[in-house]
Amino acid sequence: MKIKNRLALNFTLLSSALLLVIMGIMYLAFADFFRTDFYGHLKDRAKVAAQLYLEADEISSDSLNHVRERMLEKLPDEVIRVYNAHNIASFIKDREQYWSINTIEQVRNKKTISFREGERQTIGIYYPDNQGNFVILASAYDQQAKIRLSGIIRIMIIILIVVNCFLFFIGRWFAERSLLPIDGVIRQMKLMNASSLHLRVDEGKGKDEISALAINFNRLLSHLQNSFELQQTFVANASHELRTPVTSIIGEIEVALHKQRSSAEYEQLLNSVLFEAERLGETIGSLMELAQTDMEYTRAMLEPVQIDEQIWEIQHHWAMSPGHPQLQVQIDHLPEEQQALFINANKTLLKIALNNIIGNAFKFSGNKPVICRLYADERSVVITIVDKGIGIPVDDREKIFTPFYRSANGRVFDGNGVGLYVAYKIIQLFNGAITMNSVINQGTTFTISFVPIF
Repeated sequence: MKIKNRLALNFTLLSSALLLVIMGIMYLAFADFFRTDFYGHLKDRAKVAAQLYLEADEISSDSLNHVRERMLEKLPDEVIRVYNAHNIASFIKDREQYWSINTIEQVRNKKTISFREGERQTIGIYYPDNQGNFVILASAYDQQAKIRLSGIIRIMIIILIVVNCFLFFIGRWFAERSLLPIDGVIRQMKLMNASSLHLRVDEGKGKDEISALAINFNRLLSHLQNSFELQQTFVANASHELRTPVTSIIGEIEVALHKQRSSAEYEQLLNSVLFEAERLGETIGSLMELAQTDMEYTRAMLEPVQIDEQIWEIQHHWAMSPGHPQLQVQIDHLPEEQQALFINANKTLLKIALNNIIGNAFKFSGNKPVICRLYADERSVVITIVDKGIGIPVDDREKIFTPFYRSANGRVFDGNGVGLYVAYKIIQLFNGAITMNSVINQGTTFTISFVPIF
């Protein structure tokens, strides 16, 4: 069953239950009203009987005729008894002892009683008179109330059916309108596949659950897109980067085996093979790092990470590394609340990203001191890494985050062009942003910004 139908059905059932409760209360109220009203009629009949049989000698002939006319208007299955002081039925031709002595005595004690006998209603009144103290009991079947209550039940059933149908269709209309944005999201999702992960669903302008669903789905698509790009990059570049040194090594060896060489020539050949083998080792290491980052990226569990502590740990790491390169940490501004220093990240991946950028800064500046500045407030966390290296040419600045790409002036340094690409992808994973500014032969500045989670 579709959600819109289920919502409409649930809404109808809930409304029906409420309507049934209201109708039940109304039915009981009508039944109580009819019962009370019929007891009133019975009481009037008992008083009319008292006037007819006990006070006939005390009222005028016109009034007596009027009482007799009222007495002729019998109720359905009516039974009236007048009991004297000895609890014996009097006056009425049918002198059958219709009610028990206990009932008659109960009337004498309580003066007035009313009770039900099956479907019949009965009322008893104590009536003192100059002829003695009498008890009058009147009983009848309220046929009119039963007919009315049956009519009310039929009307309620018809109303319930009509209202339920109306509620279902109006509920389905509202559910369909409410779920209309989801239908739009579903239509957009159907257009997506492994080759179109760059597409995104419309997040709308609202702050409801549907917008939250679209936002989280787009975030998932971003993660999947980055993961696919990492895997595709690994496959595409692995073959190319591994084939080049292997081909060079095979070519050198084939040339050497073509004829006898001198010792100096063999030594030169071995040095060339060693150089290509070292390149091959570096490439394999970079590809393994890329694959490892891909694994960490796809299964990364994000958690609050305190950014200032992370930076001090990175400084300690570089101080303990060979050559002891100097990473200078500068705290430009800290928020009043410590919680504003936390970002949603993975500590291991964040360390890899920052170390890749800092490592490049040391490499391309000849191990000159590198500055790492931190600015944090309640709205943003900004890390700035500044070196005094060779800089990046203008034509290469848009390509530095491409895997295995190396700028022209940087190819004299060891490396393979993977570090910045990995750092860029990791920072993207944490919903951060990275920008770069560089001046040839003066240095490069990388600015990384995050949004605090508190």
